[in-house]
Amino acid sequence: MNEIYKNIGEYYSEKISTYGVTPEGVDWNGEASQYLRFVQLLKIAQKDQFSLGDLGCGYGKLFEFLNQRYKGVNYYGYDLSSEMIAEAIKLYGEESNAFFFHIDILDNIDCVDYMVASGIFNVKMQHCEADWLSYILQTLEKMNEKSREGFSFNILTKYSDKEYMKDNLYYADPMFLFDYCKRNFSRNVSILHDYDLYEFTILVRKA
Repeated sequence: MNEIYKNIGEYYSEKISTYGVTPEGVDWNGEASQYLRFVQLLKIAQKDQFSLGDLGCGYGKLFEFLNQRYKGVNYYGYDLSSEMIAEAIKLYGEESNAFFFHIDILDNIDCVDYMVASGIFNVKMQHCEADWLSYILQTLEKMNEKSREGFSFNILTKYSDKEYMKDNLYYADPMFLFDYCKRNFSRNVSILHDYDLYEFTILVRKA
């Protein structure tokens, strides 16, 4: 698993170095789709004041989005790329409710009300599907462990158009992940697969 973490950190460090503080710098294709993903992920939150951990936070754009819509949110951003965290601190480091951390392993994250992850399961690079799925499931276990009230994540869907699918990306089975979350984490699990992107979002509520 350490090799996967290392490869992810290097991949996103290269992206931010190439594209800077832009959606492309975190490997998204534009701001509109980035915001649309945020809207889906934040459907996990069921109150106005909460703490939220953003696993794979990039340069912290979700914090800005949150701060414009909620009052009393404490945000904790974690990333495997030290370059990403450095950019996040430049942008938001003086905010009293934003905290950013470079991590090497998932154990180094705090317990929060909600945990979210956007895009961190998509780019499998050279890793085989079995190893990548193991990484996904271990990460979900950690998100469950570190969230008091629930967590949400998005991932590319196997229902993507075949002609646009790429070998270095991972396309997940929504039914498999729904079933896994339902059996292992909570009876309250939702799939959002209706927002016109080639992905889906899963919400796991603990209450």
